[in-house]
Amino acid sequence: MLLLQADAVTRPTFWGIGPVGKAAFYYLAAVAIAVFLLGSYRRVARYAEGSEDPLNRLDDLPGRVVAAAGTVLSNRTLRDGDLVAGLAHAFVLWGFLTLLIATTILGVDMDIYGPLTGESFFVGDFYLSYSFVVDAMGLLFVVGLGVLLYRRYAARDGRLWGRHTSAEDDLFVWALFLLGVGGYLTEGWRILGQDFPAFETVSFVGWAVAVALDGAGMTPTMAEATYPLVWWSHSILALAFIAAVPLGKPFHMLASAANVVARDEDAGRRLPGVPADLDATNAESIDDFTWKELLDQDACTKCGRCSAACPAKAAGRPLDPRDVILDLKNYRESRDAGGEAVDIVADGGTSVVDAATMESCMSCMACMDACPVEIEHLDSFTRMNRQLVDQGDLDRNVQNVFQNVMQQGNTFGESQRNRADWADDLDSEPTDAREESVEYLWYVGDYPSFDDRNRKVARSLARIFERADVDYGILYDDEVYDGNDVRRVGEEFLFVEQAATLVDTFDDCEFERIVCTDPHAFNTFANEYPELDFEEFADDPMMEVPEENWSGAPVFHWTQVVEDLVSEGRLGLRGDELDYTVTYHDPCHLGRYNGEYEAPRDLVRATGCDLAEMPRNRSDSFCCGGGGGGLWMEFDEDPKPSEERLREALEDTAVGPAVEKFVVACPMCTTMFEDGRKTGGFEDDIEVVDVAELLIEAIEVREGGGVAAGKGDTAGSPADD
Repeated sequence: MLLLQADAVTRPTFWGIGPVGKAAFYYLAAVAIAVFLLGSYRRVARYAEGSEDPLNRLDDLPGRVVAAAGTVLSNRTLRDGDLVAGLAHAFVLWGFLTLLIATTILGVDMDIYGPLTGESFFVGDFYLSYSFVVDAMGLLFVVGLGVLLYRRYAARDGRLWGRHTSAEDDLFVWALFLLGVGGYLTEGWRILGQDFPAFETVSFVGWAVAVALDGAGMTPTMAEATYPLVWWSHSILALAFIAAVPLGKPFHMLASAANVVARDEDAGRRLPGVPADLDATNAESIDDFTWKELLDQDACTKCGRCSAACPAKAAGRPLDPRDVILDLKNYRESRDAGGEAVDIVADGGTSVVDAATMESCMSCMACMDACPVEIEHLDSFTRMNRQLVDQGDLDRNVQNVFQNVMQQGNTFGESQRNRADWADDLDSEPTDAREESVEYLWYVGDYPSFDDRNRKVARSLARIFERADVDYGILYDDEVYDGNDVRRVGEEFLFVEQAATLVDTFDDCEFERIVCTDPHAFNTFANEYPELDFEEFADDPMMEVPEENWSGAPVFHWTQVVEDLVSEGRLGLRGDELDYTVTYHDPCHLGRYNGEYEAPRDLVRATGCDLAEMPRNRSDSFCCGGGGGGLWMEFDEDPKPSEERLREALEDTAVGPAVEKFVVACPMCTTMFEDGRKTGGFEDDIEVVDVAELLIEAIEVREGGGVAAGKGDTAGSPADD
């Protein structure tokens, strides 16, 4: 058996190269490694020139590394949403790492173990196992690259091509492919030149190449004579690739892994604060960006997943998340090379990023959710939005909203005395949480308080609470705007002021939990208010802040609370009250931001409705267009995100036009989709309802005798008023 022929089973590494060639190889290898190390050091040193990150990105470093290794080695994030590309990339990664480890093992044997012991472990069973594994994993490497080349050049996958696509991308992928193929050619050439050693059948790919060369008429003598040329071609390409890693796109292999290690699990839903120092800058220069934000730029692989997921880009707005990140990277490299300084972001002119691009962002986090290397787009985008606020380069409608909040405490500019008018038609007045202790402090929010359409939702939810005998109260005119979205369009100090006002109010009340109508408020109360350091602003004479930071409280979206009520039987639903065919839209701030997908669906099913899912659901949900201040701005877009989403509901679900109701769980979504119904011509095709309206209708059907409401029922919803 071959495995017993241990003494003869090996191969000379520098077969046919000679001592001069061997010395030349070691010299070139040393140069390549030196270039790699120096280039990598310069990259890291450049990151250090960025501003300090407000978060500790390297706490529990061993745990971070282990978690990142699991993510990177499994290619989990790459398989999400594109299984073929994910598996192909996994083949490339696993093959590349195997070949790297194999080369390292060979180097250890030749340059460390051998000189120290006078022996070699690169023989016998070890050599046979080594050869088989390397051939098998190398084949995966080549196959994976073949798939990626097909998608790029034959299938012309659109998301792989963009404004920043360049020859660098071609060189990178073809260099890898030629390295893989060249390795097999070199191996096959050697096997033929050594006249087919019997044990080399374990190198099954190299053996097949040798057989093919033999069949093409090449003799062992010819192979032996030309082998050095083949070997040097492969070696020089490999060494050149090593040297090139820190100089261009190949560096993403290291930067992306580091980016996964340094990721913030709460990125997006918890934005970093700003220093209380009024002299601090946001994005006046590229060095205002933190080291992590600079690392984000180098981690970008140009895969285009963020671009494909972005609803703003789909609607024709001037935003492509990939282009923004790469524009910043190119500008940084231009400045490092002595290029001219320009504004990072401005309204018109020659800035790196135009104000209209940032205004287009919906802060929906679709780009971040799609990114396989954990680029935190929203941190950089918010930084630029803050710079626009500093410069006064703001959309006029957004400026008006800021004025409304500063003067009246709400985004509508309405008198705070009218905030609780929505409750006038209720059978009983809600408890005043400022005067009585309650179990649930209900933060109603601006839109349910002032917008006529959303006031119906607030009344429906209040009636649900009353039916279930929930101990709740509201803040009446002491409730002010929560600030979630003004923060995301860049007005950080106004956000801090709103938070300070509400925290003072919370501290004066006695309650056990906070329940929110709006997922935006739910997000900022749960994730951002507890992180605010009010003490930093204590010396600012322009700001009144609490003496102590908020210790937080359990915060829930109302669907989470009512789901428990239904499961406890406190609403008396049987599950057959309604017979509508509906679809449900996941709000970004409830779903993608905070991972709550099932509570609203459970409530829809509890009414008896038939729930038909849209293709883009849960974490893949398509934003309504209202986030990130989009609700306050006007865009020239066709179709609007809300129109596209309604089209999806009527055309792309399994039941198609049989969908009767488009169910939402966010006041901003309600507003955007009601507008989309009108502008998109869907008024006769589908009705927009909140989950609360569906629930109260089911409750009232049960109370009225239990006759199912549904198909063919032309009466208005019992919740309408």
